[in-house]
Amino acid sequence: MSSPSKFNFRYLLRPGTNFQFVKHARTWVSISLLVIAALIALLFYNKSARGQYLNWTIDFSGGTEMVYAFKDKANPGAYFSPDLGEVRSAIKTVDSSFDITDMTWTEQTPQGDVKVKGVVVRTPRFGAVAPETQAQAIAAIGTALASSQITRSSWSGDRLFVYSKAPIEEAAAGAALASVKLEMKPWGGEVKEFHKLDDVTGEYKAALAVQGIARQYELAIEQAMGNVDVQVMQSYGVGAKAGDKLRDDAIKSLFYAFLLITLYLAFRFDIRYAPGAIFATLHDAVMVIGVFALTWTEVSLTSVAALLTVIGYSTNDTVVIFDRIRENIDKHPDKKLERIIDLSINETLSRTILTSVTLFTVTLVLNIVGDGLVRNFAFAMNIGVISGTYSTIFMATPLFLWISKRFYGGASAKSTGRTLAEA
Repeated sequence: MSSPSKFNFRYLLRPGTNFQFVKHARTWVSISLLVIAALIALLFYNKSARGQYLNWTIDFSGGTEMVYAFKDKANPGAYFSPDLGEVRSAIKTVDSSFDITDMTWTEQTPQGDVKVKGVVVRTPRFGAVAPETQAQAIAAIGTALASSQITRSSWSGDRLFVYSKAPIEEAAAGAALASVKLEMKPWGGEVKEFHKLDDVTGEYKAALAVQGIARQYELAIEQAMGNVDVQVMQSYGVGAKAGDKLRDDAIKSLFYAFLLITLYLAFRFDIRYAPGAIFATLHDAVMVIGVFALTWTEVSLTSVAALLTVIGYSTNDTVVIFDRIRENIDKHPDKKLERIIDLSINETLSRTILTSVTLFTVTLVLNIVGDGLVRNFAFAMNIGVISGTYSTIFMATPLFLWISKRFYGGASAKSTGRTLAEA
């Protein structure tokens, strides 16, 4: 009777697998180069068709940022933490392009310091009136004030200038704008400043100013959430120049990341390992950016953070395989470098698959159930994990092999005497 084994492992890939990766390296590299070229061409297509290479968010293109706090109308002195899902759904009734995150700060009150949990809303819009809403408002004004014999109407920012042969009524104008979810600012006691008779043309000119985008969002949230008093704590615009600086800084951060990776690999292994890792990480960066361009997904500072995370993940995966290659070069000095590379990839393949699947599963869940910036980050990570695993196996090692054969005659790092540091 045979004794049971002490350990009963379930292998993802049984030891001794012999997949020949190097044999088909030229094919995979050629396919990758074609895909990279297509994605780069897509950027220029977006520029010509949509006006910009990528769908930049307020971080890069400018827009408006607003901070809101929430109080219960039944208890005016008490702040409460809103549900982000409810706030997001409320704003979607008046806008479709925005980001929302929670924010905590300390507010000084007569009763002492109070911790307030509010929300930050960002939108690429600067004004409350979108182009489609402008047309709707002009049509509504034309219908509601037909008796005033309107001759023409035009928007300038958040002001609608209405020209008519007869005076218009403030209440009727306000009701017409309210029908398209715009709140008109009252004229108050300064009617003459907003409604004038032009002695030259004989027409009346009325300036109908509407509340800003911060107020528009505030009303939408209050109407959707019921007994809540929404307070605008802060509202300011982010100019395009500030967005350009952020974009330049993001590009610099990617450049410095590549530079430090090169220096690390040159010190940790051998200088000929570095080009393969750099090419693989560049491949991953282009893939993530290209998919964002293809799907027209918003690109924010969170996307840049995800891209840097992908670069770090890909480099880590590449280093694991490179480390095994170096070990096997010392262990099997009689084998060809092609065989050593295949052997090393096969030995680390289970680890690569398990790590990649675990990370992909976590970020996929965030991509499915998350929203806003969370989904943006998770989507970039989903693409990056797939691309990073692929590039480590099919891009980094073939380039290392080509450099070794082209400039070192296929010799191992040990035989060339060019190793800068040993682990």
